[in-house]
Amino acid sequence: MAHRPALPRRLTAAAGALGLLLALHTSSTSATPVPAAEVPRGPAVTQIAAAPGSSTPLSGYAIQSTAKVTDSPAVVSKPGYPASGWVPAGPRSTVLAALLAAGTYADPFYSTNLKKIPAADFDVPWWYRSDFTVADTSQRTYLDFSGVISAADVHVNGSLVAVKDAVVGAYTHHELDITELVRAGGNTVAFRVQPNNPLKNLTMGWIDWVQPPPDENMGIVRDVLVRRGGPVALRDTHVITDLDVPSLSAAELTVKAQARNETAAPVTTTVSGTLGAGAAFSQVVTLAAHQTKTVTFSPADHPQLRLQAPRVWWPAAMGQQPLYDLEVTATVVRTVSDTARTTFGIRDVQAPRNADGARQYRINGRPLLIRAGGWSPDQFLRWDRTYAEDRIKYALDLGLNTLRLEGHIEPDEFFDLADRYGVLALPGWECCDKWEGNNNGSEAGEKWTAADYPVAKASMAAEAARLRDHPSVISFMIGSDFAPDATIEKNYLDALEAADWPTPVIPAASDKSSPILGSSGMKMTGPYDWVPPNYWYAKREGGATGFNAETSAGPGIPTLDTLRRMMSPAELETLWKDPSAKQYHRSPSSTFSNLKIYGEALAGRYGTPKNLDDYVRKAQLAQYENVRAQYESYGRNGSDSSRPATGVVYWMFNSGWTSLQWQLLDRHLDQGGAYFGAKKANEPLHIQYSYDNRSVAVVNNRHAAASGLTARVTLFNTDGTQRYDSTVAGLAVAGDGAKTTALTLPSSVSGLSTTYLAKLLLTDSKGKEVSRNVYWLSTEPDVLDWDNTDWYHTPTTAYADLKGLSSMAGTTVSATAATTAAGGTSTTTVAVRNTGTGRTPALLTDLHLVDERGAPVLPVQWSDNQVSLWPGESATLTAVYRTADLHGSAPRLRFSGWNIPTTTVPAG
Repeated sequence: MAHRPALPRRLTAAAGALGLLLALHTSSTSATPVPAAEVPRGPAVTQIAAAPGSSTPLSGYAIQSTAKVTDSPAVVSKPGYPASGWVPAGPRSTVLAALLAAGTYADPFYSTNLKKIPAADFDVPWWYRSDFTVADTSQRTYLDFSGVISAADVHVNGSLVAVKDAVVGAYTHHELDITELVRAGGNTVAFRVQPNNPLKNLTMGWIDWVQPPPDENMGIVRDVLVRRGGPVALRDTHVITDLDVPSLSAAELTVKAQARNETAAPVTTTVSGTLGAGAAFSQVVTLAAHQTKTVTFSPADHPQLRLQAPRVWWPAAMGQQPLYDLEVTATVVRTVSDTARTTFGIRDVQAPRNADGARQYRINGRPLLIRAGGWSPDQFLRWDRTYAEDRIKYALDLGLNTLRLEGHIEPDEFFDLADRYGVLALPGWECCDKWEGNNNGSEAGEKWTAADYPVAKASMAAEAARLRDHPSVISFMIGSDFAPDATIEKNYLDALEAADWPTPVIPAASDKSSPILGSSGMKMTGPYDWVPPNYWYAKREGGATGFNAETSAGPGIPTLDTLRRMMSPAELETLWKDPSAKQYHRSPSSTFSNLKIYGEALAGRYGTPKNLDDYVRKAQLAQYENVRAQYESYGRNGSDSSRPATGVVYWMFNSGWTSLQWQLLDRHLDQGGAYFGAKKANEPLHIQYSYDNRSVAVVNNRHAAASGLTARVTLFNTDGTQRYDSTVAGLAVAGDGAKTTALTLPSSVSGLSTTYLAKLLLTDSKGKEVSRNVYWLSTEPDVLDWDNTDWYHTPTTAYADLKGLSSMAGTTVSATAATTAAGGTSTTTVAVRNTGTGRTPALLTDLHLVDERGAPVLPVQWSDNQVSLWPGESATLTAVYRTADLHGSAPRLRFSGWNIPTTTVPAG
């Protein structure tokens, strides 16, 4: 985020010189992790596979503070060492994650428990010790890893094999040949992991998204693999794809791999490959002693690598996600020496700057408005595949096509999931710490020393090699708030070029330029705190023009269920009564430490909250209308001929902890106004109101054009009295984000109350409803003070008067639900109807599936939710979820709304 205030951090020793043990390539093999909730009670001894080309992840560690270990490294790292009293840790675990799993501390997500954890416990190195067995020592053995935070000495069977000056940086990749140390039977590897300080180390840190964990995420957060191989090793295997655009009728593939002679004598090897069930190819390669050669299979020499009618990979909303499998094998004297495998997709990504200088992405020749959210990992960097998959499914449910990862670049499985589901990824380095220390002015992050440059370049090389074959990855941002200087940029670009990086490189997420790449084509103009919905329609600051790499109206108050899980009763009382009070669950930043701007707007527009329930229900309305407006404005302006919107990243998609800030969904995966506002705005075929000029537009995010549409707009007073009604038939709209204006509402309507409702309906040629959108509006608009805009918001000098909603008469809603289950998945179908006898609509009726205790069943995907129904109107909605998440309970349906009571009925 732009201009984030510096946060106090503990100081640790700076990393030294990189050393020769740093490798510039990564393994294409990864393993399914142990979920965070299933960390083993004690580290199991890992049985290492013997087959050449195999990679076995260590199953876990015993960890302990060096303050409690007096034995020498040589003793600690020998097999049989009695690690009594050590803490078990999973295969990917920070120190604090392991301590939390062991029950050492109270729930860090509740109240202020996190700040009670003593930071001094993490000011010293910690040991990570793991035992493994090798049955066959005839093969060569390697340790292969990245993800050490912040650095480590590495010992195997009592011998030092790498020093912390070499094993430094969270993203650098390392391969250590330990063949001479490994013995048949039991073996031990021990990492002496150094403390982390993101202001001093090129690792991972937290800025103002969450309260930073006191261990600063020190630990090992990616798999440590034990690899086996013969006399010739294969490394750096990858595929370069060249798709014929725009025809998509042919593609050329180039396969590359490095063959490395591990012996002191010349050797001849046959390197052969297979591409799925189709093409096969091979070369005979002669290698001198210890020589490494890049083996290239080009279409010119291997015509079978020219594909006709290739299976093209698309983002989810644009097509299918076919993937190809590549296997390359090196044999010596007809014996397999090593095998490498990777998966890739065939697609083309371009992101030129348009006439206005904004970055405009094109996928396989078709323009794409980037509708994104900022991804956050777990606060303690715990990897849980199911939890990640649930959130990726939520992104698709919201109509998003992209997730931005500012730092915290997730493990391989995240990108495997993104490939499979068709969600695009924008990874890059993070802001406001050591990564941008050389060029971030007065902000946090130490200046680089000579030792940092090779670490950064090696980090870039390793991530490029790891991510390049993933079709979901459409760029790498080598800067965030700031672009790198000339030296750093060249190092990054050299590393990317050497790795055959296939997609556009972006110099920064902000409107910055770098010496080689030039202008970023992005903007980072905020806002990050509350602004009214009409803000988004202005083509200035954070409004809907260009590519906004991170922006939102700030606070994200979760549902009452989640609030009660994360805050004490006293904290909840303060939340609704005192907006100026510091909120620990908002942000560690002094700029965002309270909810004053948000609270004043909530009271000014909707009326002063009467109690916690009233505060939360008003917050859900406010967040629904604001998030909807943000995405709708960018969608409407995406096809403009002048200064179009090309991309928007909602800051943030999710939070790494229990937060009151920047989230479309909360840590528990519950969904409120922000979630369903985004889901409504990003419908494939969508009717929407424009706050700036009162126009009603139809936006078509499908590829195919739509015709024969009818738009109807009706305005109501809050008592349900109809004051305006207009229908326009025969509408047509092109595809790929095109829009058409159906009508423009008059500037004044006779008899319209100050607070009023607008119902927008879009039906197809058969009269079927295809889009429905309800707005609560005011004849007194929000007034923005543009001249006093700062980096995080634009002040509002007058609020829209929506207080009339509080005088809406109550109404009644009936709901019935039935559930079916198959294959571990349950589907609940809900029929909801406004049964009121008056004219008043049921505004924003929220449906929650709960268990017999009243706890929400999560995650869940609703076909629609928070619906507004007029008397006699009904809707049929579906909810899909894992049957196991009922925990043996029968499902129940809880429904509530702005002007209806909370009711719970059976849903079995």
